[in-house]
Amino acid sequence: MSKLTPLSMEGADNDDASRRSFLKTTGTAAVVAASVGTTAGCMSNQPEDGEDGDDGEDGNDGSDGEDGGDGGSSGGTLRYGRGAHSSTLDPQNSTSGEVAKVTNQIYDGLLGFEPGGSALVESLATDWEMDGDSVTLTLRQDAQFADGTEFTAEDFIATYRRFVDEDYEYNFPEASAYGSLMLGNWIDSVEADGDYALNITLNNTYAPFLRNLAMFATAVLPKDGIESGFDFNADANGTGPFQLDQLDDANGRIRLVPNENYWGEGPHVDELLFLEYGEPNTRAQALAEGETEIVDTLNPSAISIVEGAGNASVVSQQGINIGYMGFNLSRVEEFRDVRVRQAISHAINTEAIVNEVYSGIADQASQPCPPAITFGHNDDLSPYEYDTDKAQSLLEEAGYGDGFSFTLTTFQNSRGYNPAPTSTAETIRTNLSDVGIDVTIDDRPFADFLEYTGAGNHDALTLGWYTDNADPDNFYYALLHPQVEPPEGQDYIDSFDVEGYNTSNRTAWANTEFMDLVEQGQQTAAQDERQELYYQAAEIAHEQAPWVYIDYAQEIRGVHDKVSNYTVSAISGPHLHLVSVE
Repeated sequence: MSKLTPLSMEGADNDDASRRSFLKTTGTAAVVAASVGTTAGCMSNQPEDGEDGDDGEDGNDGSDGEDGGDGGSSGGTLRYGRGAHSSTLDPQNSTSGEVAKVTNQIYDGLLGFEPGGSALVESLATDWEMDGDSVTLTLRQDAQFADGTEFTAEDFIATYRRFVDEDYEYNFPEASAYGSLMLGNWIDSVEADGDYALNITLNNTYAPFLRNLAMFATAVLPKDGIESGFDFNADANGTGPFQLDQLDDANGRIRLVPNENYWGEGPHVDELLFLEYGEPNTRAQALAEGETEIVDTLNPSAISIVEGAGNASVVSQQGINIGYMGFNLSRVEEFRDVRVRQAISHAINTEAIVNEVYSGIADQASQPCPPAITFGHNDDLSPYEYDTDKAQSLLEEAGYGDGFSFTLTTFQNSRGYNPAPTSTAETIRTNLSDVGIDVTIDDRPFADFLEYTGAGNHDALTLGWYTDNADPDNFYYALLHPQVEPPEGQDYIDSFDVEGYNTSNRTAWANTEFMDLVEQGQQTAAQDERQELYYQAAEIAHEQAPWVYIDYAQEIRGVHDKVSNYTVSAISGPHLHLVSVE
């Protein structure tokens, strides 16, 4: 049978606690996982699994604790169809979810997220505790990299230093913004306590820190490789369930095979292929014709193809993401007037985009943090109402009643938070023409798009974000805090080239009141206190409108009937080492 069922996720828990007490907390983040079971073509809704990390039918919690793996009982080929090829295999060289899909199969972090949920589980660390600014982790002693090298605490230290330490001989100067965002801004020191323990001292209390250790960008690389010049961009050597066999950039194809040294359960297939299909309908058709086993990022027409195939199911889960149009205040003078940003927010019919362009597979957005993270999402805020009269009035009030022009940069490949980027951009252009604003669309392949906009070359853009750690900080700080102070009297940064600027903030918006609230949220341990801070930050972000808030999208996959034990994950994953194929 074929079903599309949106599923709910509660807010992520405060991680300022030991692992033992964390797993017993009744407020642990929970999710109803969409799992493809052993009955061909059917989707089963599993009970809430936040406390023990159980992901469904076989009782697997995504890690084996101290028991080690099962040797990877394997069979067959698992082919995963996606919209874009990985631009790199280096977790420290990208913020792209397409990169993460592959590197998550090859590398492990110190911590992980449960399949289908957001609770923290063991990975390379088997025990952990966070007390104020002190973090201690006990590391597993049975992990090896694919080349047979033993994993130790020194591997994480070298990984950390490569990412953020400019004094380290092997520092990676092209590292992504994640280095400072997730580690460098918070860590004072990292020390090994023997081979299998780490003591990390933070600059001060930083509530999301443990969750940052489970992100794809903080995956552990081998010290030997770092210091010998290993090419992590085109090759890979991790402690995860798979290892790289072939990278075929020309054909958008990556072949992975089981890592025989893997410490955990699986993999259960002989090979894993990542295949690029640029169009959602093409991906869906490949699934229907038996050319793939799992496909992601489906739009409404692609969903119909899967539902009508007779050999596959559509499965879904509530997403933890945001789709938006962002204003680059560093380039376009008109955007520096909040009335202009509000006018454009009223002039764009986001309700029509969600219901007609996306055919209801997403919800209309009102603020940066999605509702799945309940302590970061302010339910008192509503989406901007589509009102061209109000938009025109605000433009006239700001002195732009006759309109102006700008270029909207978008991407060609569909994304979960924007399954129809071309149609979305065209809708925006049509809506804004009704209030005298002339929009030119600049569409680019996704990798080129990220590089172009990361350098601040855009006037405005459509983009989005999947959560990395299920914490409000991952939206408010990662996407809208500039990490540098604005010039006095400005609420924007002059250029993306300012030293230390957070290029994940594609708007250059720098509201000091918002920044102060977000910083307080980082340094507050109690979740109810953090919630109040984030609710205030949401109010400012809503009123100041650095983005046009478009949608919160469901996570939707197409899965062939011969697949078992696949769970849709809104965070981390996909956990393909747990999947079996008939």
